[in-house]
Amino acid sequence: MFCYQCEQTSKGVGCQTQGVCGKDETTAALQDLLTHAVKGISVYAHHARLLGAADKRLRVCDPDVDAFVIQALAATLTNVNFDSDRLVALIYEAVAMRAAARCVYERAAGESGIAAVQFVGAAAWIAADTVEGLIEQGRSVTLPARILLESKEIANLQELVLYGIKGVAAYAAHALALGAGDVESFGKIHEALCFLTHDGPSAAELLAMALSVGELNYRVMEVLDKAHTGTFGNPRPTQVRLGARKGKAILVSGHDLHDLYALLEQTRGMGIEVYTHGEMLPAHGYPKLRAFAHLAGNYGGAWVDQAADFDAFPGAILMTSNCMQEPKATYNDRIFTSSAVNWPGVKHVEGTAFGPVIEAALAAPGFTEAGGREEITVGFGHHAVLSVADKLVEAVKSGKLRHLFLIAGCDGARSQRSYYTELAKAVPEDCAILTLACGKYRFNKLVQGKVAGLPRLMDMGQCNDAYSAVQVTLALAKALECGVNDLPLSMVLSWYEQKAIAVVLTLLWLGVKNLRIGPTLPAFLSPGVLALLEENYNLMAITTPEKDLAAVLHGRREFNPEALLSGGLSARL
Repeated sequence: MFCYQCEQTSKGVGCQTQGVCGKDETTAALQDLLTHAVKGISVYAHHARLLGAADKRLRVCDPDVDAFVIQALAATLTNVNFDSDRLVALIYEAVAMRAAARCVYERAAGESGIAAVQFVGAAAWIAADTVEGLIEQGRSVTLPARILLESKEIANLQELVLYGIKGVAAYAAHALALGAGDVESFGKIHEALCFLTHDGPSAAELLAMALSVGELNYRVMEVLDKAHTGTFGNPRPTQVRLGARKGKAILVSGHDLHDLYALLEQTRGMGIEVYTHGEMLPAHGYPKLRAFAHLAGNYGGAWVDQAADFDAFPGAILMTSNCMQEPKATYNDRIFTSSAVNWPGVKHVEGTAFGPVIEAALAAPGFTEAGGREEITVGFGHHAVLSVADKLVEAVKSGKLRHLFLIAGCDGARSQRSYYTELAKAVPEDCAILTLACGKYRFNKLVQGKVAGLPRLMDMGQCNDAYSAVQVTLALAKALECGVNDLPLSMVLSWYEQKAIAVVLTLLWLGVKNLRIGPTLPAFLSPGVLALLEENYNLMAITTPEKDLAAVLHGRREFNPEALLSGGLSARL
C-alpha cells in the first residue's frame, strides 16, 4: 500500500505497511480500486452531460449515479470506512452504476446523431470476481503504480485534485442527506474525475483544475450552508453545558446534523439524554436542534480523544461520519456507525433506524449523578457575526480591535499541534479569534473575555461551516472598502484530512494570501508546486507562536497572484 492523503502520514512521506489511521493493506487497495471505479463512472457521466448541455433532461446523468459517486468517494476519506466487506460491495455497485451511466451516455450520443466513443481505462476495466482478485486490481492502480506511468510531480498534482474532490464529496454528502443537491456541482465533480483519467496532463492543467476544485467547493459549501440553516435555522450564540445530567445517555460524534436530528426525534420523551461530541458541538447553536430539551450538552473533546471519551461514557455511542478510530473492547458493544462510516465488527445502522442505539442506551447504566455546570459558547455563524458587523467594523476603524485571527481546522495527534493552543493563548487582548472545526478544542475553553464589546473567541461551527468564515471575510472587506488581503485578518489553519484540502483550494481560488498551515505541509505538495504557492500566495508553514504573531502584527509582504497560472509555470515545474 501507499497512502499520504492525511497529515499524520508515516514519517511525513507515506504509509506503506499500515495506515497511521488504522487501515490495513487490504482496505487501502480496495479504497484505491473503488476510487478507480468511480472515475470510470464519471467518464460516462461527464460526456453524457456534455452531449445534453442543450437538453435539460440530460443535464444530470442520473440522480442515483450522482448520489452514488458522492457516497463512494466519502467512503474513501481518512478515518471513515475500514470495512473491507462494505468496500467490496461498493466496488460491485460501482460497476452497476457505471453501466447505468454508460446507457445514459450512449442514448445521448444516439439522440445527438454521433457515434458513442469506446472509452478505455477506468471506463472499461472488468471487476475481478473474487475479493483476492479485487485486491490485486487495487494494487495495480495505487499511487506507486501510477508514478511508473507519470512523473512523480504529475502524480502528486493528480492526488491534490483528487483529495480536493474527496473533500467536496464529503460536504456534498451532508447536503444530500438533507435533500439538497446541486446539478452543476455534480457535473463539475464528474468533470474533474474524468479529467484525472486523461493521459499526459500537464502540470499547468492540473494546477488549474485544482483551483477549479476550489471554486466547486465554494459552491458546494454554500449549498450545505443553506441546507443546514434552511432545515435547522440560523445558528445563534448559545451556551452549551459541558457537565452531565443524571440518566440514560447517547453520545453522537461526527458531523451529520441530519442523523442527530433523527435520533433526537426518536428519543423524544424516552428519558434518554443526548450529548454531542467532537464536531457535533456546533449543533447546539441551531434553534431547531436546541429546541429538543434532551439535547443535554457536549461531552469530551475532539475526535482524537474518542478512545478515552467513549470508554468513560456510560451509554451508547453513534459515529455519524469521520473521524473513526478503532474501538476499544470496553465500548465495542455499545458503539454504532451510520452513513458512510464502517468498522469491521461494529454494528452499522442503515438509514436512520436507530432502534439498536436506543436499546443499547437503555441497557447501559447512564450517568448516576449530575456533573458540573461549566459552559462554553457556540453559534457564531456568518448570520450571527454579520448581525453585529457595524460594531465589528467600528471597532476595527477605531483601533479598539487591532486584529482578527482565524485559527481553524482539524485536530490530530501530533505533539506539534500544541502550537495552536499556545498561539491562541498568546493572541493580544485587543485582538479577537474566529474559530471553526475540531481544532478549536485545543483552546476553546481557554480564551475568554471581550474586546470592544465583542467576544474574544467566536466559534463559527464545524469544518463544514468554513463557508461562514469566507462570508464574514468577504463582507468585512466590502464594509472596510479594501481587498481581502488588506484586512486586519490572519488565517492560521491546521489540516488533517481531505475536507481541509478542499477548503485551502477554495481560499486559493478566492485569491487569499498569507495562509499559515500546519503542523506540517502536505506530503503531496511537490517542491515545484509548493514554491509557486509560496511565491504567489505566500502560503507558508507555521513556525512558532512567537515568530508568527510578530510577523502578523508587525509586517506584511506584497505578492503577484496573477502569475500563478502564467507562462512561467512550466519553467518552474
